Amino acid sequence: MRLRGESEGEKRFGYQRDWRWHGWRIHYTFYPPLQANNPFFPPPILLLHGFGVSLRHWRHNIPVFRQKHFVYALDLLGFGASEKTYTEYGIPLWSKLVFDFWQEFISQPCILIGNSLGSLIALNTAASYPQTAKGLVMLSLPQLGGNREDKAPILTPLLHKIEELLTFPLLIRLIFQIAKQKKVIKSSLKIAYINQANLDEELLEIITTPTKDVGAARALIAMTKSINKFSISARQLLEDINIPILLMWGKKDRLIPPTKASDLAAINANVELHLLDNAGHCIHDENPELFHTILFSWLRKNNLTAV
Repeated sequence: MRLRGESEGEKRFGYQRDWRWHGWRIHYTFYPPLQANNPFFPPPILLLHGFGVSLRHWRHNIPVFRQKHFVYALDLLGFGASEKTYTEYGIPLWSKLVFDFWQEFISQPCILIGNSLGSLIALNTAASYPQTAKGLVMLSLPQLGGNREDKAPILTPLLHKIEELLTFPLLIRLIFQIAKQKKVIKSSLKIAYINQANLDEELLEIITTPTKDVGAARALIAMTKSINKFSISARQLLEDINIPILLMWGKKDRLIPPTKASDLAAINANVELHLLDNAGHCIHDENPELFHTILFSWLRKNNLTAV
């Protein structure tokens, strides 16, 4: 492992290091709690980011969480400062990464918090490796395994053709070269963020910097070929989890609209659902104050945080 140099701005992310997993470089951070002498030791928090971002997307949350909790966050393989490799990506691979990271550095039940793709990875990790989680928080939950079941049959051949088209490496490289431009990313973020106050230069850097890494385009090509092969739906995973679950969703989420949120919450009595007005896809970054208020209320209710 090696310690990365930290600027003043980076110090709020904790102690950033690299770890070798199956020969690949995985970037992560940890931050001890400020209330280290508190006789009650609440569970650690492990943060899992969404598609196309990194642990730095928790920029407004890590300093707040570490007031009472030990905080960990990692860049998933293929994202952020972690290695961009050509492999068979998918929810099982990333969940195994999370589990192995948990075994190596945490080794006690923690609170898994994920946004978008990270929420599905957190859900699958909690279901596949129940020893990892004492609580589960999901923000905008994708349903990769169940999406096609909800499509009209007449659209299925079209969806197959679109997926086949998007697996052509040259086409993906062309799209990647266009999509990684700041002006294109900013336009896309305006769809994800309803309140755009935090749509700033730092956020653009968080997203654009990893696209310059060696292997970034090849990693994206590999993801498009394998990420949708996950066959288990979020519904199936939710049925088998017996820990407190918090599901938060912006009512104006245009990337993953909350049309199935109530149905998902009804699957498991442990789920507490919050549908938020005037919120989009990245609640934790778009409106961190509201996110923290709801989260800590839920943590206190379930005796998962210090008073």
